[in-house]
Amino acid sequence: MEYINAEAQTGTVPGVLSAAPYLERLASLADDLPAGARAFATAPDHYDFSGKRCVKDLELQHIRGIGADDQQLEIRFRHNCWKHDEDLIIRYTGVSGFHAESAEEDSAEGDSVEEGSWEDLGTVILDEVLPHRNGCSHEIAFRNGSLAVVCHDLDATWTVADCPGNP
Repeated sequence: MEYINAEAQTGTVPGVLSAAPYLERLASLADDLPAGARAFATAPDHYDFSGKRCVKDLELQHIRGIGADDQQLEIRFRHNCWKHDEDLIIRYTGVSGFHAESAEEDSAEGDSVEEGSWEDLGTVILDEVLPHRNGCSHEIAFRNGSLAVVCHDLDATWTVADCPGNP
């Protein structure tokens, strides 16, 4: 990631996760993001670690191509009931690049992703959405790897999860 700092230091405590450098930069980058990417990146709870719509601690449920043109991708994230009461679905349109890296496997690049091939990435640490000449890039850091998508735009939708206490 370009701005997210996974090795920040708070006082004498090293290895603290900080979105602050990205959030400072996002203020000047937001207008250059496509509408869906901008709405997702600038959502109030997105980087609030205690917020119900913070991406931190979500788990990758699946990655799949959608549509017949191989330029659409869907990534579903499952909630953790102790923090979230919704799941997250991100649909990418105009996909022109995909890169996945796992701590246990060699990296992979390509236009298509086989379902279930990235099950061991672990939970989301954080993500970063940046302007790109093709629209935007979205990099997602996990405990055991990362995913990066370059696309025309993205649409992020939160859906009610199957947590106890949800209607």
